[in-house]
Amino acid sequence: LSGDYLKRFGNTENITPYLDSLIPHSLWFDQFYASGTRTVRALEALSMAIPPTPGQSIVRRPDNDDMFTMGSVLKAKGYDVNYIYGGNSFFDNMGKFFSNSGYKVLDERDIPDSLIHVTTAWGADDEASFNYTIQQCDKSFSSGKPFFNHIMTVSNHRPYTYPEGRIDISPTHQSIQGAVKYTDYAINDFIKDAQKKPWFNNTLFVIVADHCASVAGKTKLPVEKYHIPLIFYAPDILPAGHYSRMASQIDI
Repeated sequence: LSGDYLKRFGNTENITPYLDSLIPHSLWFDQFYASGTRTVRALEALSMAIPPTPGQSIVRRPDNDDMFTMGSVLKAKGYDVNYIYGGNSFFDNMGKFFSNSGYKVLDERDIPDSLIHVTTAWGADDEASFNYTIQQCDKSFSSGKPFFNHIMTVSNHRPYTYPEGRIDISPTHQSIQGAVKYTDYAINDFIKDAQKKPWFNNTLFVIVADHCASVAGKTKLPVEKYHIPLIFYAPDILPAGHYSRMASQIDI
């Protein structure tokens, strides 16, 4: 989800109407950058707050059990902690890494068929992942426990397929613009559902990309190709604002 898909950064295609509408009501980060060009680089940065090391990501390395993660910290404080992935968590060793470092891993195999509208080689549609997450939040809340869910969706990925009738770009086009707009739609649907819940007013929503769609560059580091959106949304507990200093995924 590259930064340059947002109207805020000059896009004129209107493919992130909901995210753009959230900006005035959120803590918005203008100069925010991905730490790498692969999902696993984002996952190690977001969960462990470390910069990318040479060679493989920590997520894919052997002997990566019992890492000091956001999940392990919150689990020790009594939180229900889930890593929810729309695909098969065997991919990139996600399941093993997260399950051994404080998270309960829930993936496409756990999502009920009744919630899934479309599947691709990457997994279930974004709506399925978000609706399943809502169920996990309700489950934790009803048991009296605070919760932390790290959600990784997969619709915004080739072949850019998503359910019919959601947005004004048909999935038959299989365009990245359609996939971005569908992801934006699904996030909107997720937040609207959450707003009806008794836990909404005490919940912080963090919306961030793993990396940009295009990361080509042979002779130098193309910094603009690492620019991604970051939104903190919690209208009852977090004042809206604009953070203009440079930051990256290791800072979240």
